[in-house]
Amino acid sequence: MGIISDIKQNAEEIWDTASEGWRSLREQGWGGITHFYRSDGHKESSKSVPIAIESHRLVANWSVLAGDVVEHKDKIVVRLEVPGMKKEDFDIQVLDDNLIVHGEKQCEVESTQGKYRLMECAYGIFNRTLRLPSPVMVEKSTARYDCGVLKITLPKVKAASHGQFQVNIQ
Repeated sequence: MGIISDIKQNAEEIWDTASEGWRSLREQGWGGITHFYRSDGHKESSKSVPIAIESHRLVANWSVLAGDVVEHKDKIVVRLEVPGMKKEDFDIQVLDDNLIVHGEKQCEVESTQGKYRLMECAYGIFNRTLRLPSPVMVEKSTARYDCGVLKITLPKVKAASHGQFQVNIQ
């Protein structure tokens, strides 16, 4: 009985360690994963559902919108790689200490013929939230979209101003 109890206890410890490792990995990487949702034609659709299968083909419903957040002495600069969009496709807000980038990436189907199609790009409505390292002056913030890169410059402030604010793209 002692050997079976030892094996059982060791297996439980291994399982707990592996589970904790996966949980930690998921928590650390979750912020970088952006989920895309199919819209019914309205940007503010509350009935959006995750994209799974569309027109008998598998479509990605998540993507990693690669980005950088760099804090300087007087500003925070955020860069997001979001190719295939126009500046009108974005809505940028600051809510408390979070930068929220909302958008909709349209799927452009070049051909409807053929038997095989692999689509690794995600399309649809997305929200990307980035925690800002310090308070910012939203009213003096700027955003620029060029060559698939969205660059947001947020001047820092000493005192926090809480609430929800809009950032316009130039």
